[in-house]
Amino acid sequence: MKYAVLFPGQGSQFVGMGAELFDTRSDLLGERAEAILGWSLRRLCLQGPEEELTRTEHAQPALFALSYVLWEMLAAEAPGPPAAAAGHSLGEYTALAAAGVFDYDTALGLVARRGEAMARAAQRVASGMAALIGASEELAESVAARRRSEGGALEVANINAPGQVVVSGAMDDIAWVVENGRALGVRRVIPLKVAGAFHSKFMEPAAAEVAAALAEVEPSEPAFPVWSNTTAKPHRVEAITETLVRQVVSPVLFADSLRHMADQGVELFVHVGPGDVTASMVRRTLPGSRVVVVSLPADIPSALDAMGTMA
Repeated sequence: MKYAVLFPGQGSQFVGMGAELFDTRSDLLGERAEAILGWSLRRLCLQGPEEELTRTEHAQPALFALSYVLWEMLAAEAPGPPAAAAGHSLGEYTALAAAGVFDYDTALGLVARRGEAMARAAQRVASGMAALIGASEELAESVAARRRSEGGALEVANINAPGQVVVSGAMDDIAWVVENGRALGVRRVIPLKVAGAFHSKFMEPAAAEVAAALAEVEPSEPAFPVWSNTTAKPHRVEAITETLVRQVVSPVLFADSLRHMADQGVELFVHVGPGDVTASMVRRTLPGSRVVVVSLPADIPSALDAMGTMA
């Protein structure tokens, strides 16, 4: 059976995550991670406070590290490599590390610098994001274009699943879409609890910093296809750096990536990491697909069973 692994992005973090991992994989999550990050991953994940863990510069490396460790545990017993991998926003780095494009230390350092850069960019202008529930991609684009025609700066940022599109903009833009969404055909608009307008032009200063960080490393050929958020196609090793820089300011085309994986014969999708957000995106995008969630080590046997083997 062809299977794909999917890794979560920012928003899946919670205090207490990884409690089952820190002792079993202290080699990756202990002093080694602290030396790269400059702060204690264990303390922040297990003790919080929540507002500290939720900060962009903390949430991104924390989610990367825990998702990567779960992937290593799963991969050690899997019947073979995945046919495809993808991650949502920062999760794309986890997918690339899983495929051997970057080693763990390099990827953790890149994610930390990315998170810091995005946090700094978000502080420049008051901005945010909102989910347009029940909106198609076309409707979301027309709503954003309408706002821009009036002098605003609203952009489509995430196309996660049918009826689940996210827009980014200045706080005035978010207030506008909340007020006018229903009149424009959107069933419901939900402002998101995020620090800024991610995956939009508001992140251009962060893109420059991410480019500088990526210029210091040399990506390796992926061991299996990793689908790009930006192109909804598998990464080419010679374009990984450029594509990851563009990802910071471009929409996340997650639903398209899932559809293309299914078109290539993927039958089983395995969410690997805290929460289950990518699993819900699969269920909405590809109704009837087989989906399993590995958010804890205890979930691994059922995932292996779905892959056709047992530990």
